[in-house]
Amino acid sequence: MKRAHFIGIAGKGMSAVALMLKQKGWQVTGSDSGAYPPVSTYLEKQDISFNTEYKKENIPDEVDVVVIGKNAKLTKETNEEVYAAYERNIPIKSFPEILEELIEDKETIVVAGSYGKSTVTSLITWCLVHTGKNPSYFIGEISRDLDIHGHIGTGDYFVLEGDEYPSSNWDNSSKFLHYKPQNVVLTSAVHDHINIFPTHESYLEPFKKLINLLSDTGTLVCSSEPHARDLCAGHANTIYYGFEDGYEWRADNISFVSGTTFDIFYKDKFVTSIETELFGIHNVQNILAGATLLLSKEIVTPEEFRDAAKLFKGVKRRLELLTENSSVLVYEGFGSSYEKAKTAYEALDQYFSNNRIITIFEPHTFSWRNKEYIHHYDDVFKTSSEVLVYEPASQGKDTHEQLTQGEIVERINQSGTKAQPIHDIDETLKLIKEIVRPDDIIVLMTS
Repeated sequence: MKRAHFIGIAGKGMSAVALMLKQKGWQVTGSDSGAYPPVSTYLEKQDISFNTEYKKENIPDEVDVVVIGKNAKLTKETNEEVYAAYERNIPIKSFPEILEELIEDKETIVVAGSYGKSTVTSLITWCLVHTGKNPSYFIGEISRDLDIHGHIGTGDYFVLEGDEYPSSNWDNSSKFLHYKPQNVVLTSAVHDHINIFPTHESYLEPFKKLINLLSDTGTLVCSSEPHARDLCAGHANTIYYGFEDGYEWRADNISFVSGTTFDIFYKDKFVTSIETELFGIHNVQNILAGATLLLSKEIVTPEEFRDAAKLFKGVKRRLELLTENSSVLVYEGFGSSYEKAKTAYEALDQYFSNNRIITIFEPHTFSWRNKEYIHHYDDVFKTSSEVLVYEPASQGKDTHEQLTQGEIVERINQSGTKAQPIHDIDETLKLIKEIVRPDDIIVLMTS
């Protein structure tokens, strides 16, 4: 039996790859000092135990590889467990390098983009699972439709969520460049991860490399988002999707009256009608992306796609309803960037335009706490009646001009939405009891 030890195992990507190695018959151990739900409970459910402190003793006496996550705390200069792995000359790899080995002879479908990739990856995977094709897959989030978010299947396809973020603390190449792309879905290319890619041009570079890895016969599915469209323009086999006339694959007759419904057209020929429980125009776009890949390659039939999409629930924390039998609905939204948060609020406004929205917001990622991007607060919360703002995360604050909690609160107030600072759980719960009325919507917006 081979043995792998994961330092930083509670990352979503790390936990998925740990499970895949376990499926391959490996013995898996790990450690993580920052584990929290849903990943911590997910690991417990999959019977993968791990230490909650980083210590050199965590590494087994006999181990074939140590997999180290991409985290500022996981360097040999600052972490004794990482240092011990290097001192013992154990083979060290990142999880994208492990995935590169697991792909083997599968046909890869890599979903990339600054937003939408988790949902599109999950949808494509779910359609293949639902139609009995037993795909291999790697999803960077916890799916609500699948029991696991990493799987080695017997089918022909390997579906991977492709992240542009660096692979590891020693490898600055983007994770998705390890995934041997044969088919790529590019959902968007809006500037993100400003701590790694300070300019939009630097952000686009890894996407250019990803597209260049495709052969001329490889399929490139591209959205109508302008930056993505520009990147895809030179590839020989590009298929475009969007809402306007002129796109090969198009969504039309969109309705949000009772759930979300729309029709899919190919070159103005009706293909199928879609019903989904997912909110918002952005999810129409996500479903259309999956349809364009699967239907253009005839991997599933229109009827199979329609039936699978109707059952699709999406990924956790993407406007996930947390309350039952309550007159106050609580949704958790994933707001790691302005675009992701904005589309979530637009979707809620389409369904709950007559309800007050109370937001509890954690400015965690660099784009939310960088002074250069303070203008994002001018309209992102415009549909909220009130915003309770936690203190910005402190990790990496010395690497950029960090906004203070007070500056964020002041900017939101200047935009016309009431905001106030919060500091701990008890204070927040007390404020919620004072503020919230029946039929309000509470949104937990974090990353």
